[in-house]
This record gives sequence, structure tokens and C-alpha cells, in this order.
Amino acid sequence: MKRVVLGLGLILCMAMPAAAQRSGTYDITGTNPDGTPYIGVLQLDQIGLLSFRLQWTIGPDVIEGVGMVSGLSFATAFSLGNTPSMGVYELRPNGQLVGQWTTIGAFAAGQETATPR
Repeated sequence: MKRVVLGLGLILCMAMPAAAQRSGTYDITGTNPDGTPYIGVLQLDQIGLLSFRLQWTIGPDVIEGVGMVSGLSFATAFSLGNTPSMGVYELRPNGQLVGQWTTIGAFAAGQETATPR
């Protein structure tokens, strides 16, 4: 019986990083690398234990990407036009994602906060 309980505890601990992040709709506020502000919506859908599909809607633009949670970090990859881009976010206890993003070859980063609805 102790082994079963210990085994269940280990399984739950392994699943906790994904549980720390949840699927849903997030309101986003951010700043582009050039300093201009933006607002929008992020739809986050879990598609595996640690992997997510993301869709940002910012004004008329829709940006699709993928993400992966690791501990309290959430990494994203997406494309702005034909330019590969990425972001790294901290998972906050209140469910917010707070981080930076950039495009390949850029010498500046944008900031973004995603707050669950």
C-alpha cells in the first residue's frame, strides 16, 4: 500500500508543472521592442503534458505559436511574418504569465503580461 501511495505521489509531482499552467483565455498587455504598447487576448490550449498551442489576437493580427512549461518557466515559439520569434515567461502564483519576447536578430525585447480571465 505504501508503494502505491508513493507511486501516486510521484506521478502527481511529475504532472505539477503542467498543472501550474492552465488552458484558457488571457488578457494581455505588453510593450513592443520599439517601446510601443499593445493590448490583446491570448488563447492557451494544453495539447500534451508540458506543451501548449497559443493564439494571440492583437488588433486585427492573429499570431499562432507553441509553448512549453518547465517548472515555473513558460517558453514560447512563434513567427511574426516570416521572422522566427520566442518568449520566456515566469508563471506567477495568481496564474499570470510575465515575461519577455524577441525576434531572431533583434537587439531589443518586448515585455508582456498575460492575466487569466
